[in-house]
Amino acid sequence: MIIALSACLLGENCKYNGSNNYNRFLADYLKGHEVVPICPEVLGGLPVPREPVEIVGEVVRRRDGGSVDAAFRAGAQAALEKVKAAGAELVILQSRSPSCGVGTIYDGTFTGTLTAGDGIFAALLKENGIPVIDVAAFESEHARGAGD
Repeated sequence: MIIALSACLLGENCKYNGSNNYNRFLADYLKGHEVVPICPEVLGGLPVPREPVEIVGEVVRRRDGGSVDAAFRAGAQAALEKVKAAGAELVILQSRSPSCGVGTIYDGTFTGTLTAGDGIFAALLKENGIPVIDVAAFESEHARGAGD
């Protein structure tokens, strides 16, 4: 199976703060699968590190109100093309991210408050019928299945 995923989950230092979200459970699970690491924000031309952003209304903004929406949307489109070209059958994404959050993202107030919604890349994947799952849900689902 070909699986695309947020590059930060494999230890790539591409998060806004210059670090990563390495996930050992996921790395172990992926052994034997073809893996396609993707960071839509980097593909959109954003630097590492970069200012934190949230989706405010329908626009991706920095805390100071400046828009980075065009870079997020360009990166999401580039990432989608990479997923399609690889023939990925599943995409596993980092939780709560304004790019990759699936089902839950920060609410745009920069207070750490969560709300229902998808990040820009996650929404684009769904619009294109590509199976996508949040890493926490994936881990929970597969950890539960391992104990059965």
